[in-house]
Amino acid sequence: MEFYFPTEPGEQLAFLSAVATAVIGCFILFAPGLTLKALGLSAAEGRPEGLGAARSIGGLMVGFSGTALLLAQPTVYLAFGAAVALSAFARILSIMSDHGGTWRNLLLLVVQVLIASLSLAYVFGLT
Repeated sequence: MEFYFPTEPGEQLAFLSAVATAVIGCFILFAPGLTLKALGLSAAEGRPEGLGAARSIGGLMVGFSGTALLLAQPTVYLAFGAAVALSAFARILSIMSDHGGTWRNLLLLVVQVLIASLSLAYVFGLT
């Protein structure tokens, strides 16, 4: 089986958004303590469930983006982009409802919107 790298610029951007998500997910999966610290969060002492939840999210990110990379189909990029877009929407709700308008939340919102936009723009023929 050969590794597929797209030739169209729009698909390359969608591919790179999945690669970026996979890299972020790997970092969360293998270094949840550092990730939580970078986000200004922490797991309660003696409660490993917090680290387990972070690892689980990292695994989901790696799995979903890895599937998009391996299958390289527009419908998979659509599902990937829609999932990230809904995640960005949840962050917007948090900013508005939970008074979470911190620079970290805003920066992560920009990253999520960018990743979702690159995948969805390819699917809908905007690139």
